[in-house]
Parts: sequence; structure tokens; C-alpha cells
Amino acid sequence: MAMLDGSIVNVALPRIGAEFDASVAGLQWILDGYLLALAALILIAGSLGDRFGRRRVFLVGVVWFGAASLLCGLAVSTPMLVVTRVLQGVGGALLTPGSLAILQSSFAQEDRPRAIGAWSGLGGLAAAAGPLVGGLLVQAWSWRLGFLINLPVAVACVWLARRYVPESRDETAEGRLDVTGSVLGAAGLAGVTAALVEAPARGVADPLVLVAGAVGLVALAAFVVRQRRSADPLVPPRMFADRTFTASNALTFVVYAALGGVMTLLVLQLQVSLRYSPTAAGLAGLPITVVMLVLSGRSGALAQRIGPRLQLVAGPFVLAAGMLLLTRVGPGSSYLGTVLPAVLVFGLGLAAVVAPVTATVLAAAPAEHAGVASGVNNAIARAGTLLAIAVLPAVAGLSGESYADPVALTAGWRVSLVVCAGLAALGGLLALGVSNSVLKPEHVGPQGKDHGQHCLHCAVDGPPTQLGR
Repeated sequence: MAMLDGSIVNVALPRIGAEFDASVAGLQWILDGYLLALAALILIAGSLGDRFGRRRVFLVGVVWFGAASLLCGLAVSTPMLVVTRVLQGVGGALLTPGSLAILQSSFAQEDRPRAIGAWSGLGGLAAAAGPLVGGLLVQAWSWRLGFLINLPVAVACVWLARRYVPESRDETAEGRLDVTGSVLGAAGLAGVTAALVEAPARGVADPLVLVAGAVGLVALAAFVVRQRRSADPLVPPRMFADRTFTASNALTFVVYAALGGVMTLLVLQLQVSLRYSPTAAGLAGLPITVVMLVLSGRSGALAQRIGPRLQLVAGPFVLAAGMLLLTRVGPGSSYLGTVLPAVLVFGLGLAAVVAPVTATVLAAAPAEHAGVASGVNNAIARAGTLLAIAVLPAVAGLSGESYADPVALTAGWRVSLVVCAGLAALGGLLALGVSNSVLKPEHVGPQGKDHGQHCLHCAVDGPPTQLGR
């Protein structure tokens, strides 16, 4: 449900913009509203499941997501859709940590690898089918169908979970939930995002922009101070004392910012400048997902064998090369001669970096914080995407309704790709600070290879390939 929704929103953006006469800022908020709620709440959501019951919180998230999807489908204006997307993000934060946690707590250790393998495989199939399904739904009737399709899925999910999924919780959970820290993090991200999105249209000196930016920066500073002083922080600061953990998370931030910018603008460029239908635009990016499905597992195994540094350095540079190849995509470009080679190189770079960086983050963290480490990495990835979507249109000179003009969009698209390629290359340079021995068993520590024993909501939502969600 979540994977399909992300794909559909990306593919549907031009239709949504046309129906609501939305500006670039409006489209930014439609994407960023969801990401903002997800990034801000995903850490505390996993802890809620551990304390109050993983199935219970999962079911609340599914029902919440379904209800918010109904409101999205009934939206009559851009502001209403933005608000309902924020609500949808809250539901996404509640349901995504629970899926893997339920598997890990419900299966015996010897059966767990098969269960998690099936979970990963089905998630990959959803990602692969998402662009096609999204395009077909949008083209068959309206972008609204892309949200309304979540209702029967949510009903089926609730019925299956109540009938077949056992309840579980962490009986040893101690300390208090850091609700204040979560609120400060959400306020910080919201303020900074609002300032970045609204500044191009309103002006940097506009009171709303200044107040939002100031509130955001103060809240983020207060969040850092609270994490340093709290007895039960959301993010234990001592984890960042490890150079590899810090470097791999910095890499995650800049690379996922670059990916978020490219994937969001790609569907706009294909539909507006190349006149692709929603279905064709969805299918155009499918090779990226296929390459990920075929090579990600092999990439992770290679990193385990030779160390992750080579892939973490080379992968972002391959990504950057794919982004620069995409600058050739403009009005009149052919798919086979221009789009396909670029997305294949792009997919190779993505496959090289995603699995190793996730494994590196987990291995660099203390065993008792493996779940928090993965949650931090997921939140950082989404924050990078969130800020890229907020900043890139202004950097590219896109404002108002210029995204509907093929000439203006193509010019902005090319500027954005150069910026994103620079961010990806920076990620490769940051990877030079990663220890190449981090994945060796003696480094990993007493938990061995089975992080699942200590990490009941580790891979919060898997590495997203549909990055606009």
C-alpha cells in the first residue's frame, strides 16, 4: 500500500497540478507534507510498537493511512491535499516500522531468514509494479483513484492481521518515550522546510519565511541539546562518536537528497516535456527498480566480502554519471537512445550504494542500538529527500506554474541534475571516511550476523526506489 502510494503520487503530480492550478510550491508541499510527518515520527513510532504492542500500532497505522487516503482522494484544493498528505505520513510512520518487527518477533530464529526474504521480495515486487499500476490508475480515471485504491487494501490488511498475526511487545522496555524530542524534531523540520519552500515566491525577507526559518533552526538546536541531555534520547549522541557511523549517515543524506530531486523531477520532465502518458512515464523508470532487484543482494554480499568502502565511493560517482546522462533528456528525445541508457547507469549506481550503506550503518552502531541506528538512517534519508524537494525548484529557477512549460522545465531540469550530480559525488568523497573492516564479524560484535535478535524495527521501510514518497 505504501509503495504503490509513493509511485502513484509521483506519476500523478502533473494531473494534480493541472486540476488544482497548483504552483511549484503547492506540488512541493504535496510531496514534502508526507515526508515531513514520516521523517519526524518514524523513530518514536517504532518505540510505540515495542511498548504498546506491535500489531496494535501496526493496525492503527493501517487504519489511519487508509482514512487519510480517503481524505486525499476527496481533496478539493491544494491546501486540503497537503493537510491530508501530512495525515497520511503519520499513518505511514505508524505502520512501516511494525511490518518487519512483527516478522522478527513472530518467527523462530531458524525460520526468520526465509520470512524476511519473502518480506523483502514482496516489497521489491511492489516497487517494481508501482510505476505501472500508478500510471494505469491515473490514466484510467483520475489521480484520485491512486489514493482511493488504498481503502480495500487497508481493509484486507486489517482483516488478515487480526486473524493471523500474533501480538508482541518488548517486555523489557524501560525509560520514558521522548515525546518532547519528537515534537522538537518535527517542528524543526517543518520550519526549515516551510522557509525553503515559500522563500522563492514570497521573498527571503517575508515575515512568514523569517519566522518559519527561525522557529525551525531554534527547534532543531533544541532537539540536539535535548538528545545530549536526556536520559532516554531518541538518538543516543554517542553513536555519532563513531567516524564510520557519522560518515555513512552523511553519505545517506546527500545521496538521498540527490535521488529525491531526480526522481521527483523525472516524471514531470517525461510527461510535460516529452509528452509521455502517466503509464509511459511510470514505466520509463522501471529499469531502475529491476536493476535494484537483480543486483542489490549481490552488492550487499560483495561488500560483506571485500568491505564496503569501494562501493560506497564508486556507487555515488556512478549515480552522478547517470544524472549527467539524464541532462540529454529533453523535448524530442527518444527513450531507447537517451532515457534508457541514463536510467540504467543510474540504477547501477543505486544498486552499488544502497545495500552497503544500510549494512554499514547497522554494523557501525553498538548492538543494543541497532534498531535506533536503522531508524536514524531512514529518517536521515527522508530528511534529505524532503529538503531536496524544498530547495531544488528554487535553485533551478522553477516557480509559479513554470513546471507546465516544457522549455522552462527542461532548463530547470538540467540545472537540477548538475546540482544533484554534485551532491552524489560529495557522497562518494564522504565514503572515504568509512572503515573498510566495519562488516567483518569481529567488528560487528556479539550479535553476529543476526541483527534481528536485537533490532525489532530495524529496516523501517527498506531503501526507497520511488523516492518522492
